[in-house]
Amino acid sequence: MAFAATRFAENGFHPTSVAEIVAGVGVGKGVFYWYFESKDRLFLEILRDAQQDLRRSQQHSIAEEDDPIHRIELGIRASMHWFAANKHLVNLFQFASTEERFAPVLRRGQDVAIAGAVRHVKDAIVAREVRDQDPEILAHAAIGLTSHLPRELIFHRGEEPDAVADAAIAFCLNGLR
Repeated sequence: MAFAATRFAENGFHPTSVAEIVAGVGVGKGVFYWYFESKDRLFLEILRDAQQDLRRSQQHSIAEEDDPIHRIELGIRASMHWFAANKHLVNLFQFASTEERFAPVLRRGQDVAIAGAVRHVKDAIVAREVRDQDPEILAHAAIGLTSHLPRELIFHRGEEPDAVADAAIAFCLNGLR
């Protein structure tokens, strides 16, 4: 899947063929079709796997933290580092968002991310560290910011992930408090 993800990111989904993927991995088409019924199915699995990997990275970074504000900070920082290390996967997310057939997978991943962020925002509201507003709207705002900033600042401007994380954290927390 890693080879296919790289090829899709470099060449685009439509121009990349199953023949190119199997040749690059060194297997026959029969092996490919044993695991995936189509190129679309492979792409969907790449998207799911990438979303899960991002979530694992975030969860790992906040695992031992009790303070909800610090969990939000650590989650943002982990996200920026994951985005910086996985630009090719972020490009695939962007492409997938333009294709209706891939939208449900992206939506499910976003729903999981929002639910996780809502939990931390609710905990921060209860701790009186965040003003009492709709936690789902606040979670959407934070995730929207943290998904836009890496594309613009890390990928296009070449900023360091920690600097972008610092800016995102400052903005999110000042906007939340």
